[in-house]
Amino acid sequence: MKRFLKLYSVEQKLGFRSADSMIFGVAMPVGVLMLIAIVAGGKIAGDSGYTFLESAFASLIAVGICASAFMGIPLTIADYRDKKILKHFFATPCSPIWILGADVLCCTVNAILSAVAVTIVAVFAFDYRMAGNILLFLGAWVLTLVSMFSIGLLMASFCRTVKATNVITSAVYFPMLFLSGATIPFELFPEGLQKVASVLPLTQGIKLMKEASLGVQTEDVIWRIVLLLGITVVCTAISVKTFRWE
Repeated sequence: MKRFLKLYSVEQKLGFRSADSMIFGVAMPVGVLMLIAIVAGGKIAGDSGYTFLESAFASLIAVGICASAFMGIPLTIADYRDKKILKHFFATPCSPIWILGADVLCCTVNAILSAVAVTIVAVFAFDYRMAGNILLFLGAWVLTLVSMFSIGLLMASFCRTVKATNVITSAVYFPMLFLSGATIPFELFPEGLQKVASVLPLTQGIKLMKEASLGVQTEDVIWRIVLLLGITVVCTAISVKTFRWE
């Protein structure tokens, strides 16, 4: 455990020094939250019955998950594999599994940091109060994080080079970021685009968190939970089966 914690502390320091993770994972959701709150925070989002700020809160909490899952995990593992770092760990007392665990823990901490930053700004700067159950919201956040991380690990398993990983992660990250409702309010999308965007796994995670934060109950809650659990199981199983250390 001592070796793992030492390894994790190094990974975390590298994570904090990464401008990309801080800009896209922390600064961007806080900036978008402030923009939405200032421009239309108190306005009703379409015919939903809740404000744009209430709608945006859960969505922007998901941005940190999106950045960590689809950029942080795959790119870090691909970089380590490309530089033979994973292979070299077989010649050390540390298991190469530990470095994967440390990377996942580092990305989890970054996602938590993003969620805390968004929450502090929303509560203290714009007087946001969650209408729903906080524990249900935390459960939805954890389920969304685990399922998205499993997709990130799957991408890391299939991509053999950093160049290929960059292409794949960009192709997955940006559609998830802009079409899932994470940064642009989902209510502003036309009906046709909403149906297309609903196919994305992150969209279902955001809807689950939004329903929990708003205290709204729909018939689709169970379906969303089953879907995210299914994604987690399937992606993790394939990742374990296909992962290559070099």
